Amino acid sequence: MKNEIHSCPELMEYIDHVGFLPLLSSDIAGFSAEDIVDDECRYVTFPDGGWDWPLWKWKGPIVTEGHVCYGKFFASKAGFITRNWWPDFCNYRRSVHPEPEEGSIEEAILAVLSENGSMITRELRAACGFNGPKMRSRFDAYVTRLQMACRIVTEDFVYPTDRHGHEYGWGWSLLTTPEQLYGRGHCCCERTPEESLQRIIAHLKVVIPEATDAQRLSLIR
Repeated sequence: MKNEIHSCPELMEYIDHVGFLPLLSSDIAGFSAEDIVDDECRYVTFPDGGWDWPLWKWKGPIVTEGHVCYGKFFASKAGFITRNWWPDFCNYRRSVHPEPEEGSIEEAILAVLSENGSMITRELRAACGFNGPKMRSRFDAYVTRLQMACRIVTEDFVYPTDRHGHEYGWGWSLLTTPEQLYGRGHCCCERTPEESLQRIIAHLKVVIPEATDAQRLSLIR
């Protein structure tokens, strides 16, 4: 599959096929969006200091136009999960990462996010009072844990614009809760967490047979 993806629609189709896909290179060789796109779709820099990264720009359309969930789901790194696999993934992950304790920072973050619907990361950070020096990385760690627990997802990406109306920069994640974005019913599953795990593992054995059992389990945990 290496270097066979040349466009955003092709990547959408591949994600729909495999169900789970890290954005950047993972512990499973060749199993990431970065690994399978053509060289021309990877990050490049220009002599004038500019850059281009088609794969990075595809994230937005994949999340908003495809049936795909996006967030830091794989070892605290970003990746895609198709909507049809989300109920099982959410079911298992939430059993491993229980609901935030009452009065915890994680609970406060979710409360602010639920009240506002969706917020870019820096707005959410400010609303939660993480404004002091060195607070950004601390706050980001809480948000990452909530994404790993399937309690926060990325709804879209927001980019600043210059005076000509052109977007620039790396963009900001527009965060929300999966209940608000997909509906509460899509975050529930009739199976037990263990049944969901075994169903996912069985699927991954088909789509990434070259991975070891430990690698597949590590991806999901």
